[in-house]
Amino acid sequence: MNFAAELKIQSLLKHNVPSLGFDPKGNFDEWRKSVRVKLTELLGKKPFKTLPATRIEFEEDRGDYIERRFVFTAEADADVPCHLLIPKTGRKKHPLVICLQGHSTGMHISLGRPKFEGDEELIAGGRDFALQAVSQGYAALAIEQRCFGERGDFRDKTKKTFNSFCHYTALSELLFGRTLIGLRVWDVMRAIDVVSDFAEIDEERIACMGNSGGGTVTYYSACMDPRIKIAMPSCSIATFGSSIASIDHCACNFIPEILNYFDMPDLACLITPRPLIVVAGTEDPIFPISGVNQAFDTISRIYKAAGNEGKAKLIACDGGHRFYPEAAWPVFAEVSKWQE
Repeated sequence: MNFAAELKIQSLLKHNVPSLGFDPKGNFDEWRKSVRVKLTELLGKKPFKTLPATRIEFEEDRGDYIERRFVFTAEADADVPCHLLIPKTGRKKHPLVICLQGHSTGMHISLGRPKFEGDEELIAGGRDFALQAVSQGYAALAIEQRCFGERGDFRDKTKKTFNSFCHYTALSELLFGRTLIGLRVWDVMRAIDVVSDFAEIDEERIACMGNSGGGTVTYYSACMDPRIKIAMPSCSIATFGSSIASIDHCACNFIPEILNYFDMPDLACLITPRPLIVVAGTEDPIFPISGVNQAFDTISRIYKAAGNEGKAKLIACDGGHRFYPEAAWPVFAEVSKWQE
């Protein structure tokens, strides 16, 4: 970052007082209502809701689970490919974990299937979420998010001047009053609409998880959709000042004006009383653990103010920007009992 530009941003952060930040002395319910209204506005103009026109492309027996590949329409000219994995547990209905990758080559990482150079390294970083969820007895839904994998930027290479998955789309959507985070959240919500009609899914027990950019969408989706009963974002939750506003991040992370109203942890008021599991790496270079701890302190105070102390968990593991399944899934299993 240019030194002069960085100095200016740090000055703004130092003197910024979000108008809807958490106030332990305030009226919690009224504050939460105000936060919901403002966040809904800031996430941008919603797409026009169309029929999902769900198309099942194949269904295959994978031994321990059935895999169903389907595509649905989230809005005009925006199809969402998905893979649903249903474990062979003998249950009629299964709790579901929605699995969201961050900046990667696509949802096949969640399925543990390397396709491109570097994929094996990503998978080794604990990112084969769908396979993990199925091994725990949950159904898993891998969603191809906007700008990743099959929904990537396929323009002619001569038109791509930025080395970013999301730069063109994220900034172009702003011209129409839409944010990429808001659109990714929309796709998650529409996916829940679709899978709730599948006989094998328990629509009352839906969770969402993701790493990095997938963790970001997990967090905002849980804020906006109460049908998500458990949220487990990893390497994505910190104060804005410690990460998004201080370290170079993809344009898809930015929501215009958001710091005028609240910091990232303040939004946890929209998730409580539902369990929130924040997973972090103590050596994560882009979500520094100091900013994670500061954010989680606010989250904990928010949950306590709402009368739900203990329902927010922090899992901080030695390591970098990745997921930590060995530490996270036992905590997920414990909090999921609260939802039964």
